[in-house]
Parts: sequence; C-alpha cells; structure tokens
Amino acid sequence: MSAVQIFVDLLAGRRDAAALASRDWDGVIGVARSEAMLATLAHRLERAALPAPVAALFADQRAAAKVAQAQALWEAEMARRALAPAGIEFVLLKGAAYAAAGMSCSEGRQIGDLDILVLASDIRRAENELLNAGWEWVKSDPYDDFYYREHMHELPPLIHKTRDRMIDVHHTILPRTHRITPDALLLMSEAVETSSGFRVLNPAAMVCHCAAHMLADGDLQGGLRNLWDLHCLTVGFLKDDPDFYLTLIEEAHRHGLTNVVRRGLRLANSLYGTPLQPYVAPLMSSFEPELADDFYIRRLLARDDWGRVTRPLLEQAFYIRSHWLRMPPAMLAKHLWTKWRKG
Repeated sequence: MSAVQIFVDLLAGRRDAAALASRDWDGVIGVARSEAMLATLAHRLERAALPAPVAALFADQRAAAKVAQAQALWEAEMARRALAPAGIEFVLLKGAAYAAAGMSCSEGRQIGDLDILVLASDIRRAENELLNAGWEWVKSDPYDDFYYREHMHELPPLIHKTRDRMIDVHHTILPRTHRITPDALLLMSEAVETSSGFRVLNPAAMVCHCAAHMLADGDLQGGLRNLWDLHCLTVGFLKDDPDFYLTLIEEAHRHGLTNVVRRGLRLANSLYGTPLQPYVAPLMSSFEPELADDFYIRRLLARDDWGRVTRPLLEQAFYIRSHWLRMPPAMLAKHLWTKWRKG
C-alpha cells in the first residue's frame, strides 16, 4: 500500500499506528511534510504507540504548531488594532478562523497567511489603514496589481515590514470573474463572534467556504489538508446539530455552491469517512457518487513514497481547470499569454 494511502488511513482512524514498520513511517512522514500536515498527524496520533524517533518528532511538531497558532492569532490581533480605529470590521477566514473558534481542525494546522474578509465598500479604507500600520506590497508588478484589483476576490498580498507576516484581504470568497458568485454581504452579516472576540463565518458558511476554496478556487494543491478541514468541521458541527446537513445544503444553495459542497462531502467521505446524511424532506439532498469523483481522488492521492507529486498530466489538467473556472475563455487566454510572456 502506498504511503499516501497509509497517511490518509491514519488520519481517518482506519489503521493502527503501532502496526507500521519503520519503512512505512519514512513514507508517511514524507507525505505528511509535503502536504503540510505533519503536525496535524502528530496531534491525531498523540496517544498512539509510536517508535521513539517518531514520537520525538511528533512532540516537536505539536510544540511548534502551538507557537505558530499563537503567532497567527497575534497577527489577527494586530490587524484588528489597525482596522478598528477606522471602524472597519472583518471576519477571519481559514486557519486563523479555525484557531480563533477552537475548531478541532486547528490542532496542528499550519497557518500561513492571515486571511480576512471585509465589506467591499471598506476595501480601500482597509488597504490604506494596513499600509499605514506597517504592511507593504509583496507584488510590485503592475500587471499583477491590475489583475488582483480587477478580477480577484482580494487585494494583492501584503506583508508586514517588521514581523514578516502576510495578510490577504478579501472582499468576497471567489474571484469576481468566477462562474459562481457567493453573497459576500450575507456572509459578513451572518458571521458569529468567538469567545476571543474575533468574528468568523457561521458554521454552515464556514463549511461552504472550505469547500469553495478547495474545489472552486484552486487546482487541489494542499487538497488533503483542505479536505481534512472539511471533514473536521462537518463532524464537529454534526455533533452539535444532527440535522446540520439541512442547514448546510440550504446555505450552499444561497451562494450557488450546492454542487461544490456535495462533491467536497463525497470526497471527504471516501478518504476520511465523513458521515453523509441524504434527505428527501424537507428538501431533496443526495450524495450519489459521480464519475468525475474518481479523478479528484486520484489527484488528491497523487504522491509517491517520497512525498513527490505523481500524475503530472492530471495535475496539469486540474491547474487548467482552476483557471477555466475563474474567468471566461477570452480573458483566460489573454491572462495566460501575458503571464507566459513575463516568464
């Protein structure tokens, strides 16, 4: 069995870590590193019987993840201090949101950039306030700046000049030119406040955004991690509300994300065992497998025992797909031609 399949089985609880041989651990650790999920695996197997070197490595990973999470939340606090005096409210997204809300998927999760969502009407003021507070542009290329501002769902990325931490300021959750247009105002207005005082998307919207980020706005790079987020979020919300799927599918419909969410849940069920709950009433909701699902699974599991990406043609196909979803054909051709000329 491949290392990536063993890795997925360990996360899903289908395999006993104590039964793995040393050679198995080499591959599993390689895959986990490549997927930026080594600390996640370390948390998942915290109470498992492990070889001494693996146990030591995992202990270090858990400690490092705890520090990284504190840094991410501090960066969120810095953003709040920069924007609050101007009366600009924001909602945390992705990793920082999971950490602020105490979600199980935040355990060991690698948090890179700080992602926040602000009202479209506040985007320019937010930009100015962050620049005044010490952030600066990462990309200085005029075309990239134009592309972000005219077509994307966020400002060009900013990095703080002294803390060296990046922030992505969103005004919606999918590019402006995308075929799907979620209601950003609805997402902002129905956000909830955490015990730490930060606002995050409501549970159903959080799952919708997770699915959209993975399946409607990318080429599945980091897909196993994003799918693990989806699994953990869904399982956690189902514990609080056994009929959570009714709320979720209704929320997905409001944002045009029904097919995206259903596919995400089917994939999570296939790899991590996420429970699926079909309904006939009060709404029709099924999770019958689709033929294309197999290609997504192959793409997600496309790593060898060294953690290197396999199936390059499939990877390229998903890369093209991600751009195809983001913009109309003529715009896509012009964009790719421009990027190719610029190298």
